[in-house]
Amino acid sequence: MQLPQSAIGALLDSWPVARLATLGPEGLLWSPIDAKPKRAGELARVRHLRAHPAASLLLDEYSDDWSRLWWLRVDVTARVVEPADSGAGAAAAAAVAALRAKYPQYAQVAVLREPATLLELRPVRIASWCAGREAVPIC
Repeated sequence: MQLPQSAIGALLDSWPVARLATLGPEGLLWSPIDAKPKRAGELARVRHLRAHPAASLLLDEYSDDWSRLWWLRVDVTARVVEPADSGAGAAAAAAVAALRAKYPQYAQVAVLREPATLLELRPVRIASWCAGREAVPIC
């Protein structure tokens, strides 16, 4: 059974955790590259996306009660948006504001770079599954 269309947008707006997979060959999702200390050099996920922009974003719920299981996969084409990118200013600023509104922790912990580096994720396909209507509280 697929997730109801009404649940897909609600989950993308509100679900707190998603996993980005970069090993896969209209609207945008944004993912920040945080400012936490890193080893020298560019992050692996950024290198992978520069070389192969096809990726998947996965939201899911696991429970020992398998009647509550669901997943939502968004296949995307990704682009790294650097602070110096021309033309990305307004969209990137709006994305950072939306991320700060969704995650209040950003106001308390300096995890975003200033200016922020973002991953622009353009959905190309959405697939989903749920065990039943009771599996997704947003349904």
